[in-house]
Amino acid sequence: MSEKKITSIGGQAVIEGVMMRGPHKIAIAVRKPDGEIIIDEKEVNQKTKWITKVPIIRGVWAFFSSMVTGVKALMFSAKFYDIDDGTALEENKEEEKKEENKKDENSMPEWALYLSVLFSLLISVALFFVLPNFITNFVVSDKTQHPVLYNFIESVIKLVIFGGYMVLVSQMKDIQRVFEYHGAEHKSIFCYENGEELTVENVKKYTRFHPRCGTSFLLFVVIISILVFSLLGVYENMFVNIGLRLLFLPIVAGLSYEVIKFAGRSTNKCITWLNEPGKWLQRITTREPDDSQIEVAIASLKAVIPENSEDDKW
Repeated sequence: MSEKKITSIGGQAVIEGVMMRGPHKIAIAVRKPDGEIIIDEKEVNQKTKWITKVPIIRGVWAFFSSMVTGVKALMFSAKFYDIDDGTALEENKEEEKKEENKKDENSMPEWALYLSVLFSLLISVALFFVLPNFITNFVVSDKTQHPVLYNFIESVIKLVIFGGYMVLVSQMKDIQRVFEYHGAEHKSIFCYENGEELTVENVKKYTRFHPRCGTSFLLFVVIISILVFSLLGVYENMFVNIGLRLLFLPIVAGLSYEVIKFAGRSTNKCITWLNEPGKWLQRITTREPDDSQIEVAIASLKAVIPENSEDDKW
């Protein structure tokens, strides 16, 4: 077994597949209806690499770019399945070969892709940040005289909405299968970080709860937003309160990234405890995968592992 390392490679579960992002490549592996694993590989834009060296800003960039990459990955995987009824689409073999050699004319335009990401972001902000503040505004009548109570109630409402949303989503049958691929993604990365050969048997040994997960990042955003917004004070005008929260949201995202990066790199037990809440939440957002799902995750991961082992250090 090789020396254990912490990798910067991360991924996302998609429809019947896994997307992995490495320092040089992004790969999406999807198991087609006929059982074949198809892999789509793209080069990572190296022109924006300098952003990853700027604290706080790199967190905001990582959050937005991961959303764009995630939407692209979902669009690719959805081509092989009918999302409405969960059945596989019958595709002509010759047409598939043609599509591999040319850009899909029916694919979403670049502007529409970014618009969909922006819309998703606005919905998330409205649900997890604007709505809790709106509700609290009516619960606490004299908010300027009771700022501590105001922030406490807003924080509780925010955590309840976030937790409730995750639980409700996890009850969907199709999402449960995506969560199994999420588990396969985590287990394969753990196997790679421990220096073992990427085989199904080796990957199965590892836990599905990974400290550097997007789910953990979202939880950090919620928790840190509670701390940051508590320092902003409370104003009589509800729209001022909401405006300040929206203004400081990028800073919250940047700080959350730095915290999860620091905690994920540290071996100190007190510091690594910061990862525990995210792991608890992963009990909802991950499931134990089967062998076929692990095979897909391995295929995606192998495609993005750099030749130089130093390139993907966290």
